Amino acid sequence: MAKITRKPVPRKAAVSMKKAKATAAKPSAPAKKSLKAMKPWTPAEIREVFSRFRKANPEPKGELEHVNPFTLLVAVVLSAQATDAGVNKATRALFEVADTPQKMLDLGEERLRDYIKTIGLYRTKAKNVIALSAKVLSDFGGEVPRTRAEIESLPGAGRKTANVVLNMAFGEHTMAVDTHVFRVGNRTGLAPGKTPLEVELGLEKVIPAEFMLHAHHWLILHGRYTCLARKPRCEVCLINDLCRWPEKTV
Repeated sequence: MAKITRKPVPRKAAVSMKKAKATAAKPSAPAKKSLKAMKPWTPAEIREVFSRFRKANPEPKGELEHVNPFTLLVAVVLSAQATDAGVNKATRALFEVADTPQKMLDLGEERLRDYIKTIGLYRTKAKNVIALSAKVLSDFGGEVPRTRAEIESLPGAGRKTANVVLNMAFGEHTMAVDTHVFRVGNRTGLAPGKTPLEVELGLEKVIPAEFMLHAHHWLILHGRYTCLARKPRCEVCLINDLCRWPEKTV
């Protein structure tokens, strides 16, 4: 049998081939350009979007289970990099025995870990929950504080945690931006931003005050169940006709 010899690919050609493959593998570069060029939403369109959300779900609720502001605070701290369902599964038994800062301190870090060990980063979170319980007692008389700065001063609590607590426990018009709200704000063009804070401030700027109490819940639920990360369900989307996303499936 004759031996088949292959000519070596010239270096320049090989480099060109690699560049071509890399370019082909890049995810939808045109989409990024289209997103930048998206036409801004009009006030009338934004009002229509949230009117539809309100009509479909007049009283949206957060999915983290809690019995008072303190347990809400704890649940939100535990939910970082975890699902609401996973947190609820752990906290149902926890909150039966520790639903106040003092009871949480009495429980102690080691026993707390046993309750939340199914949640990611549970050791660090247990340490934070015990520390924040102590701070709520020592600095705020055992009551969850009612300002963003004070909540953010608690161990394990950041801006998103503060916004959730202020909104759900105290009825403040805050916008908590999680991964779902961040995606919806950017994908639809409602409030494009490179950071959660940019999206938060953008949404607060354009959403009418009458919708702000429930706005972050509507957006979270929309991102969680309709505007999915990998396969958005555009065919059942309430705002499909208004959405600016250039890759809508319908």
